[in-house]
Order: sequence, then C-alpha cells, then structure tokens
Amino acid sequence: MPDHRPAAKARLFACDTREPWRGVVAGVALGSSVTVLTYGTDTVGLGPVLHVHPYDETFVIVAGCARFFVGDGVIEAAAGEIVLGPAGVPHRFENIGPGRLQTIDIHHSPTWIQTDLG
Repeated sequence: MPDHRPAAKARLFACDTREPWRGVVAGVALGSSVTVLTYGTDTVGLGPVLHVHPYDETFVIVAGCARFFVGDGVIEAAAGEIVLGPAGVPHRFENIGPGRLQTIDIHHSPTWIQTDLG
C-alpha cells in the first residue's frame, strides 16, 4: 500500500570530478528511514576511525578493496560485495589497495548518529 510520501531527490556526490566521492544525505531530508553516505580514498591504509552506531550500517564496495574490522572480526571485501556492521558493534575499515576505495554506506536511520572511539 502506498504511504503517500512524495518522491524526492538530493545530491550525494559530484560526478564531474576525478576526486573520490564524499557526501551524505540524511534520510529525514527525503522523508526516508535511511541515511546514505559515500566514502572514497586513494590512499592505501586510510579509512574512518573506529566508531559505533546505534543502528545497522551496510557498506557497498563500489570500487577497490577494503579491510573491515567489525567487533572482533576482520573481513576483506572487494568491489561488488557488501558488508554489514551490526548495531552497537564498533567498526572501521581501510583501503587495502591497489588504487581507490569507494563505498556507499547505508545507515539504517533517518539521521547519522556516530560515536568515534579511536
């Protein structure tokens, strides 16, 4: 059944640059229950600091390879794969190369809530 919300759009990143994509669109801006981020880096070893969210986060690897540290686990993922960071579990990831790492990160919340731990 339709919930009668209007369609909406927002810009997540600029396509006309050679730089890695970086951006965020909060779900509340679209009337949605998810917030979408994009993260990219050309630097091997670089990635977000250890952090935690009170909701699940799904990472879509668009380009490159990453090493995810999720709780006590370590997961390597490449373009075309996804990784789940469960709610309340500290996590971080880093570019393991070669080349650019580009992700789209789906925060299962209408707002981005993050506590940095490292």
